[in-house]
Amino acid sequence: MAKPKMALFSFTCCEGCSLEVLNCENEILDILGALDVTNYREARTNRSDDYDIAFIEGSISREGEIEELKKIRANAKMLIALGACAHTTGLNALKNFRPMADALTEVYGDKGGWFDTIPVRPLKDFVTVDLSLPGCPITKEEFLRVVRELLVGRKPKLPDYPVCVECKMRETICMYHKKQTCLGVVARAGCNAHCPAFGRRCTACRGMVDTPNSQAAKDVMAEFGVTMEQVLDEFRLYNGWTPEAAPPATEAKK
Repeated sequence: MAKPKMALFSFTCCEGCSLEVLNCENEILDILGALDVTNYREARTNRSDDYDIAFIEGSISREGEIEELKKIRANAKMLIALGACAHTTGLNALKNFRPMADALTEVYGDKGGWFDTIPVRPLKDFVTVDLSLPGCPITKEEFLRVVRELLVGRKPKLPDYPVCVECKMRETICMYHKKQTCLGVVARAGCNAHCPAFGRRCTACRGMVDTPNSQAAKDVMAEFGVTMEQVLDEFRLYNGWTPEAAPPATEAKK
């Protein structure tokens, strides 16, 4: 039986998620034995438009990327958003809080007019996304689990509980007790609470749980004197995209 064909594409991002896939050093031969990788810029030179599963990292920040994304969607039986940039726009959405011309000038100086840019948006604004694998970067453990489940015909599911649960399981001291504003109370788990375990607050790079306990979040904010403005400012780092930035219905999800 022919092996499923997998491709990995990159749009606006640092390509840290595709690098994390390469970090599956002990498992990479098993992956190659089970999948036919037909497109992967960081790993191979030859490329093909023949693939069943398309992993895509990066958000959409240029007009030309929209048609390229739609072409990939048309070729793929399954499209998976890989990492925070593809899932929620990630850090790239910070550009949306300033005029686009200012962003071009700061990056390219007096050559800013040579380039095009648009407000950054996630993949789901333009095409149907079958699964999002969040994180900045993704964790190789979750990537491997997702690949295994796809190979046996099971649709992977993401954890739908907050990072606070994983902190408690690791017996990590709450970051609020260290006087840091942490988003773990509403952020999606699945990272094994890596950042708090190493003394850094959760910035919700994996997005939010589907049904966050807003009352619990308010209770924590009240207990530690955190304002709503402070929390929203923290969310802007990885979750700055808003529905108001979405394209017209005629433009999205072709």
